[in-house]
Formats: sequence, structure tokens, C-alpha cells
Amino acid sequence: MRYNPLLLVLAVLIFSCKDRKPTYIITGKGDTVIVAKQDTLPPPEPDSAGYFTKIETGSTTPAELVAFANSLKGIPYKYASTDPTEGFDCSGFITFVFNHFKIPVPRRSVDFTFMNKQINLQNAKTGDLILFTGTDSTERVVGHMGIIIASPGQPLSFVHSTSGKADGVTETPFNSYYKSRYMKTIRIFPQNDH
Repeated sequence: MRYNPLLLVLAVLIFSCKDRKPTYIITGKGDTVIVAKQDTLPPPEPDSAGYFTKIETGSTTPAELVAFANSLKGIPYKYASTDPTEGFDCSGFITFVFNHFKIPVPRRSVDFTFMNKQINLQNAKTGDLILFTGTDSTERVVGHMGIIIASPGQPLSFVHSTSGKADGVTETPFNSYYKSRYMKTIRIFPQNDH
């Protein structure tokens, strides 16, 4: 693979500013240099059937994850975005939160459908993920998600990015509206099993 040295130097100069937020990947074919914005980690590897079934959380704790997620409250909703300066959609918010801890996750909420550790909602703990239908609850396909906050003696709630009245990252109680859209709860932090 040959790079055009002039284009490569130009690309490096343009994107070497210390203040830039996203990272850029420079690839090339022949004399062409392609500069692509990369603001999320690549997703984890799917299983042999093509489903995402496992997320490796490493040493990150559920409390750390939720504390960071809560620090993003008030960021507006923006469809198909993972950029906090512009806003998040629901899965963009999840992606940004987990990627902050260098944890790769699927980019779309529907891709969390087959995670292999489904739990009963009554056993939910802080850091578990809660999956919902999209706004049309008659379509029983995952289309929204959030991160559970389970405080002893308090009603279950979750932090998420919503296009609804709250219009952005907020904490919402698990109310009748969301109960009608509820699909499943998944556990991704092994320490929540204890």
C-alpha cells in the first residue's frame, strides 16, 4: 500500500490539533488517503450466528459506570449521535458511556437483544441494562434502552437519552408507560451476580 506523502502530511497537520475531540484513522489505497472520523470503539465480536451476546466490562464497576452516566444528564437528544457536544440517541448514550471506560458495545439498541445474561426485573441491580420497544409498543422489537439505577428502598429507575418530554439524558422512574414497552433486563457486570 502506497501513500501520497503530500496528502499524508496534509492529513496529519489538519488533524493534529490537541483540542480535537474525535480521533481519526488514516487509511489508503494506492495514492488515495482516506481520513475517517472514529468517535466510538469498534463493537465486540458477534457470535457464530451473528449476534452480540457478551460484553467484557474488565475492572469497571457498575457504580463507576452509573456515576459517569449521571454526569451526562441534561445533554440533549440527537438521533444517531454519539457526540456529547451535539447530543445522544439512546444507544449513542450507552455507547459513549461504555466507550469512556474502553468497553466496546454494540451501537444499536436492537443488537443488545441476544445478550446471554437475561435476568428477572425484580433482581435488577445498578448497572444492569433495561431494554424497551421503540415508541410503538405493539412492535415487540428492542428500540430503546437505559442503565438501571437500583437504590435500596427506592423505586427502580434508569438513566437514558430520550426523545420524549425530557428531551435528552435524564433519570426516569420505571413507570406505567415504560412498563408497557418493557422487553427485558440484561446483566453485563459479573459482580452484580453476587
